[in-house]
Amino acid sequence: MESVTAAEVMDVLRRVFTQGRDEDGRHAWQELSALIGAESTVGSVVSEAWQRAATSPDDLLSRQFLAEALIEDAHTRPSLSVGLARLARRTLRQTAEPQVYGTSGIHMNAIDGMAQLYGPSVQAHDVQGGIHIHAGPVSPTPLPALRPSVPRQLLSVPAHFTGRERELGGLNRLLLHKSGSAQTLVVVSGPAGVGKTTLVSKWLHSVGEAFPDGQVYADLRGHVNTGTEPVGAASAAAPEETVGPAAPGEILGQFLRALGVVSVPVDPVEQAALWRSVTAGLRMVVMLDNAFTAAQIRPLLPGGPDGLVVVTSRRRLTGLGVDGAVFQPLEVLDPATSLELLKHGIGSRRAVGELGAAREVVALCAGLPLALCLVSARLAARPRQRLQTMADALAGDAGPLSVLEIEGEVAVRNALDASYAVLTADAARLYRRLGLLPVQTFDNWIAATACAVSIESAERLLDELIEANLVEDIGPDSCRFHDLVRAHARDRAARDESGQAQVETLRRVCDWYLATVTEAEIRLTPAQFTLPRDYVHPSDLPLPFADDVSALSWLDAHRLDLMAVVRSAADSGWHDVAWQLVDAAWPLFLRRRHYDLWIEAHEIGLVAARQAGNRTAERQMLNSGAIGLGAADRIDDAITWYGESLQAAREAADVRDEGQALHGLGTCCRDAGRLEAAVPYLTGAITAWESCGYVRGAALSQIVLGEIALALDEPQEAVQFFIQAHDTLTAVNDPHDTARALAFLGRARVRAGEYETGVAQLAEALAVFTSSGSFHWQARALEMIGDSARDHRDTATAAESYAQALALHEVTSPADARRLKDRLDSLGGPPAGPPSMGATP
Repeated sequence: MESVTAAEVMDVLRRVFTQGRDEDGRHAWQELSALIGAESTVGSVVSEAWQRAATSPDDLLSRQFLAEALIEDAHTRPSLSVGLARLARRTLRQTAEPQVYGTSGIHMNAIDGMAQLYGPSVQAHDVQGGIHIHAGPVSPTPLPALRPSVPRQLLSVPAHFTGRERELGGLNRLLLHKSGSAQTLVVVSGPAGVGKTTLVSKWLHSVGEAFPDGQVYADLRGHVNTGTEPVGAASAAAPEETVGPAAPGEILGQFLRALGVVSVPVDPVEQAALWRSVTAGLRMVVMLDNAFTAAQIRPLLPGGPDGLVVVTSRRRLTGLGVDGAVFQPLEVLDPATSLELLKHGIGSRRAVGELGAAREVVALCAGLPLALCLVSARLAARPRQRLQTMADALAGDAGPLSVLEIEGEVAVRNALDASYAVLTADAARLYRRLGLLPVQTFDNWIAATACAVSIESAERLLDELIEANLVEDIGPDSCRFHDLVRAHARDRAARDESGQAQVETLRRVCDWYLATVTEAEIRLTPAQFTLPRDYVHPSDLPLPFADDVSALSWLDAHRLDLMAVVRSAADSGWHDVAWQLVDAAWPLFLRRRHYDLWIEAHEIGLVAARQAGNRTAERQMLNSGAIGLGAADRIDDAITWYGESLQAAREAADVRDEGQALHGLGTCCRDAGRLEAAVPYLTGAITAWESCGYVRGAALSQIVLGEIALALDEPQEAVQFFIQAHDTLTAVNDPHDTARALAFLGRARVRAGEYETGVAQLAEALAVFTSSGSFHWQARALEMIGDSARDHRDTATAAESYAQALALHEVTSPADARRLKDRLDSLGGPPAGPPSMGATP
């Protein structure tokens, strides 16, 4: 009997419902309709699904439901199976034929009518009609996309995924019967290792087309151990993790940035409000993996009724019932499906050859996919090993393993012990040492550092762990543990690594992070004063980045693991390492403006510097932390930090740090609108810095004085401040602040009557900000260009510049976006006043 697959049925339905207007499509529609009519009774599931799909031909979920119903019926109706198979084969042949357009069979690309093209365009054939090509009047280099590509963060689905048809069908039916007035919230719960994450990932990939606005994923770390014993403790026991379940603010920051929001508010309530605003009206998927409580989930629910939120947890989370959640408990695999999964991993012939032993192995794995995959990986790596040997090993009691006695999953514990036992010595050491680390992901560099081996050796050892299914390859160049496997690795480290080796492993990784982040700092902010670094284990590994762009990208991609290392260093009593890591991360905070991380890191760094007794580091933490507080609009807190810094600097007779504190206090006064009060602080900073030869600092204060002069309608005085600052910053090789000075100089010159010169300087500064990826300063420069055009009565250029600035501000600063919207709405009014205050370095 001919059979048909689900994929083939979906191809048929796609042909029927999306191409039904051509001759082949109409024939396919008629044949399928006749086939369903002949094989299904009125009121049957297939009949109902066909009516639903025919009514909504563009609804992907309706087609999936119909495909599922057809496949299920085909199992018991041979004639339906044969008819579907023949129709599928014919559809495949038709789809494979070349598609032609017009009688000549030649592909044609034509643009006609009154088309308007923006940006680079390629003419592939005839272009007819009135075509207008617009180039940006003020942007010498193309602006980046104002919104990043749609996030696609779902985890990949393992090739060995088997079964779960009933569960997948139930999830599909939830979407088909959803209320149009509320988003769908699904909680998939079940014991550890039962396959919750894999099932949900499989389902969400299958319905992805129905949610075109993106897919975001977060591991909420709901079952990470949360002890606080430092690694440096005298006990040789494995250290407890210090990360704990993820706070909503951490995840909201990730999600907002994935959707293009660059400057995320610090306050969790503001973050949640912004998240709901950004997602209102979006048809997107949110996957919240490994949740611990309902309170973790509620702030992460998107706005609007069109989203799909799926939560996985070992707990039922029944508290989410008041939020409209639907609960889907996930049971272990039945014996038949478990055997199929084992066959998939080791080959059917081998399993059938020792069928009794295979069934015994399946029974000992208790229907847990994690245990079955671990066992399959070990057996696949030893093709001559008898299955009975594996069954005997699993049946043996390996003794108590307290860390993995979670929900009584002895099957997982025994499978992990069996997989660990056959690793090579080097791979086993890497496995143990990765379990000691606070980071949630790791790559070749982390692996190499943990074991003090080369990158090439580390890659080989990681490959061995991946092949053994002990680590997940989540790519690109990134791996992670399942939380049960991490707990097992930590336990093996407690057993098999000495206390000294445990401490040394963590310190090596902390030192590697410190060295790598410091190299990024030197590259990205060469003019920034760098305090000395202390290394116990200097690294000789090559850097994971080659240029400025990749250095900043690396910092941003590793920011959460960097914060975990900062916390771990502080908890371990390595105070110098903790504050030095925070100090080295300055370019990350400056360029990416993750205010929550900026402030938390400096709170940790300040405590660490004080505990280390390093007054210079204390002042550094106070000053750079205060900048973050000010940028996050916590002006009063910033003034407090700057005040403490000023007092400490004067006690230490450190003129340079005194200048930094005075500059900060002046900037805070400026931001608060107290312009006259700001001037004495700023002039004091210039005097202090010039007396100790720190001309860069003096130039930064001159920029702020120039802004104040502009705000007081004194453009000629502002021009002089900006010229001095620009010349100095050029001389000390500070490209970012040089561009800032140039932008303000251009705006001041426009205000002073030098329009052409001023606009040219603004455009030059904009090109620098565009090249460096500084969204905040791109928007500021565009706003100043719009203000200048408005002053010059060039309403069209003003509107275009404001619109571009608005698009950038919408993803960096909602408050600025609202202000720009008002500017756009009032273009018919009087010329613009001075640019907004509040610029930060």
